[in-house]
Amino acid sequence: MEIERKFLVPALPPDYQSWEAIQMEQGYLSTAPVVRVRKENDEYYLTYKSKGLLAREEYNLPLTRESYEHLLSKADGIIITKTRYKKPIQGTSLTIELDVFSGAYEGLVLAEVEFSSVDEANAFVPPAWFGEDVTLSSKYQNSRLSQANNNLNV
Repeated sequence: MEIERKFLVPALPPDYQSWEAIQMEQGYLSTAPVVRVRKENDEYYLTYKSKGLLAREEYNLPLTRESYEHLLSKADGIIITKTRYKKPIQGTSLTIELDVFSGAYEGLVLAEVEFSSVDEANAFVPPAWFGEDVTLSSKYQNSRLSQANNNLNV
């Protein structure tokens, strides 16, 4: 089960480039249900996600580079590229995942935090530099961003 909250970030924190960084590329084979392929540095995955915004099922299966490239060539819509910067939140077991988009979504920055329960997610008080909470807006789901007609102007 994936339980996460997502926020627009109006301005990057000054130290974000010192955080752990992962180069990501992902394409969607289906958006209903969500089936995607993703490259994270030199690791490759096929992912299934059920419907939902705050909480939903998620399954990841490892792929070879060759399988990833084959499936990516079959993806519909926009291939999403971004750098994910990760930083633990001091004094908690939580981690900020700061997605700085490139390519078609250059300029879009989202922060996500994953939780172990819905209660924990609802009790979370975000850092002051987080912007608008867009958790319940499907507009900012990556599967929606992959669709050319998503009406998101960055």
